[in-house]
Amino acid sequence: VDGAKPGGGPLTVLLFDRAEGFPREASASQRHVLAAGASSIALDGLKPGRYAVMAYHDQDGNGELNRFLGMIPQEGWGLSNNPKVSGKPAFKDAAVTLPESGSALTLKLNY
Repeated sequence: VDGAKPGGGPLTVLLFDRAEGFPREASASQRHVLAAGASSIALDGLKPGRYAVMAYHDQDGNGELNRFLGMIPQEGWGLSNNPKVSGKPAFKDAAVTLPESGSALTLKLNY
């Protein structure tokens, strides 16, 4: 995860294995919280297929992505594929195909 502002709380990384419920945190198939200052994680044991990853910088440490009017992120956030987003992000825009051999992704946080 690139571009996290210094200080503040941890990074949260969410893995989605289907479009249903994306990008709601409760619909993620995996949720990982990285200690403040950490910026990478290995997601081992995944089967080949289509996945989307979302990360956010929980700057105030309250355990959730703060949103204005319930929609507009107020903390740094990013998606796999780093798509330009206007409105609610779509799974198809963030989804990547994971091959048998594995892969590495870099998400850029937007503030």
